Amino acid sequence: MTTEQGTPASTLPERVEVVRSRRVVTPDGVIAAAVHVAGGRITAITGPDEIGPDAAVADLGDLALLPGAVDAHVHVNEPGRTHWEGFATATRAAAAGGVTTIIDMPLNSIPPTTSVAALEAKRAAAAGQISVDVGFWGGIIGGDANNVRDLAELHDAGVFGFKAFLAPSGVEEFPHVSMAELAAAAKHTARLGALTVVHAESPSVLDSAPPAAGRAFESWLRSRPPAAETEAVAALAALAAGTGARLHVLHLAAAGALDDVLAARTEGLPLTVETCPHYLSFVAEEVPDGATEFKCAPPIRERPNLERLWDGLAEGLFVGVVSDHSPASPDVKSVDTGDFGTAWGGIASVQLGPRAVWTGARRRGHGLAELARWVATGPADHAGLVHKGRIAVGADADLVVFDPESSAVVDVATLAHRHPLSPYAGRTLDGVVHATYLRGQRVDGGRPPRGLLLARAG
Repeated sequence: MTTEQGTPASTLPERVEVVRSRRVVTPDGVIAAAVHVAGGRITAITGPDEIGPDAAVADLGDLALLPGAVDAHVHVNEPGRTHWEGFATATRAAAAGGVTTIIDMPLNSIPPTTSVAALEAKRAAAAGQISVDVGFWGGIIGGDANNVRDLAELHDAGVFGFKAFLAPSGVEEFPHVSMAELAAAAKHTARLGALTVVHAESPSVLDSAPPAAGRAFESWLRSRPPAAETEAVAALAALAAGTGARLHVLHLAAAGALDDVLAARTEGLPLTVETCPHYLSFVAEEVPDGATEFKCAPPIRERPNLERLWDGLAEGLFVGVVSDHSPASPDVKSVDTGDFGTAWGGIASVQLGPRAVWTGARRRGHGLAELARWVATGPADHAGLVHKGRIAVGADADLVVFDPESSAVVDVATLAHRHPLSPYAGRTLDGVVHATYLRGQRVDGGRPPRGLLLARAG
């Protein structure tokens, strides 16, 4: 594709010094501008014609220039379950989708990131093979394995915060916590000023629901009712009030919980929430029986719920939209039987998240500025990544060349994550990523990995 008076997308340079576009998406809006890059950072944003005579200019014409997306919820699984996903494949997929930074969850790797030794093992596994920048969450685990005494050391080692499950995690090496255990940990994380992110489903509600079994998606949906989320979110709001700890609700699916989120915000409580592209893209009524690629926890819910999530996003109730990329091999996903009771619950989408969000956003009248806020600036700010997720002077030159008017059918053969299994297969998504730049250098599968290991600042 060649834009009017623009550089052909197929010949965009390997390294950029100046990028000019009639649609540069900045925190202040979409403007015609030239973005100047040196030393991997954005050094100036000028009018489109304010360029020195000797500068190498990539002119995008009408193609948009977006900030690189920040996906703060990715399960890479290496080491230990690299046959599900690994750093090389996950980060190549991220770059292909316009994601320039990911933060890796503390499970399902072996060992999980619940000690400094485990964090170092994960960093060693990632080193030298990452195509985008990678940070790490630490974990909070309960029962006999309770690691509350390790949290301060993990915090000092640079994790971006701590993840806990209120319900079973699905892997035995990462036991969930009781509310009492989470309260004890929250007192520590509050003293540290650390963010605590929580898989918020009430185990008592889940225990009283019928277990999932068989090929009917309705069975999986009944086994994880919305009350499991709403009860857990209410409990977290009370915990935030009681401890002052910064608590964050992961992957909210049940829109009914937004009432408690809004109430907490009105009271000034440090409670935040995210959602995921699949909850904004799919509805339970349309999931085929046996299609275990749609299984995730909490589950995809009905259409009115999806529309209320979009309303909450437009109202500013979410800090951002992140993938919860949690792939597994076809056997673990029970592809052969289509049994929702036995299949692993996780959606593979790190490569598709920004496009999926744009598809729904565009059809609801939202623009590129909102897209950038939801998938880049918001998640970056929430994680404390002040140099990421924005096109602004001083920020890393993490840039995405994006055609928002084009669309393409998702072909699993083009997906870079380890197993080409995704509920988006065959779905038409708006937007095409033409190039991704990390600190001003183009990223794709044919170039050496250039990603850095990130640590929380301060």
